[in-house]
Amino acid sequence: MSHGSSFRSFLTMPVADRRSRYLAGFVAVSAACLALSQLGSYLVNTRIPLGTSVEVNAVLHFTHIRNMGGVFGLAQGRGWVFAVFSVLLITALVVYLLRGRQVRVYEFLCFGFIAGGGLSNVLDRLVYGSVIDFIDIRGIPFWHYIFNTADTFVHIGLWPMLFIGLFWHRD
Repeated sequence: MSHGSSFRSFLTMPVADRRSRYLAGFVAVSAACLALSQLGSYLVNTRIPLGTSVEVNAVLHFTHIRNMGGVFGLAQGRGWVFAVFSVLLITALVVYLLRGRQVRVYEFLCFGFIAGGGLSNVLDRLVYGSVIDFIDIRGIPFWHYIFNTADTFVHIGLWPMLFIGLFWHRD
């Protein structure tokens, strides 16, 4: 068996009686993502005035904006709806990880990234009254979005989960 297929087998194996071990990993990944995202929000909030931009290089800028809505700036002024939805979704994820009969290793890891990022955006709303977005990638045609590290962590969890679920683990 190749290393790639053994890694694939590890990620897609059911956790069975080792659930507490993988729950600890889920909590660690979630906490690390939450801490890093909150550090980013704090640094941007304290060092880059709202509405201004710092050029890192020609492609990457840190532009301090506030998102009072949801994903891609939808429903401005109704951020509380997204916060409530996020808390409910993360609660459902935790219940699934605690009680699911066929939970796989990759789900603990991927959901850790998703939960940590989601909780960070909820915490931004509670602490700052809005989500602090600042990662501004320029030069991509039709791309005009500014996002944050929490959003990045959600994507780091979401895309591998979709790939693994669709191509490696189909039951």
